[in-house]
Amino acid sequence: MRAVLQRVSEASCRVNGDVTGEIDHGFLVLLGIEDADTEEDLHWLAQKITSMRVFGDDNGLMNKALADVDGSILLISQFTLFAQTRKGNRPSFIRAARPEKAIPLYEKMIVTLESLTGKKIATGIFGADMKISLVNDGPVTIIMDTKDRENH
Repeated sequence: MRAVLQRVSEASCRVNGDVTGEIDHGFLVLLGIEDADTEEDLHWLAQKITSMRVFGDDNGLMNKALADVDGSILLISQFTLFAQTRKGNRPSFIRAARPEKAIPLYEKMIVTLESLTGKKIATGIFGADMKISLVNDGPVTIIMDTKDRENH
């Protein structure tokens, strides 16, 4: 699994002009699911997202996690995070999980993040043409990949 985590002061998702999810301060998380991903990857990544200390403390240092600032999450599925661009100019998405595998893991990620944060997770619509608006705060953007963790 791959996640692009953006610290935002606001973010929203629209599908066909309708807002499907929006948050004030917190994280916009773009989530890519790969065919080889497991629930173990999901739990590790969810824990990392909710524990990431990138919010400013009283001294302006990035020492606070999402819960410390009462932040929210907007979770957006994004298979293009697994684009392979080595050959040619048209990306290949062969590593991205097919919907029959990706949708259950995406839905499980929503439930897991809700459990860890105690808050409803705002979302887009899996597979839809989504329009994402955000104000990146900082900017702070972190890329995480479950393949980078130890003992994987």
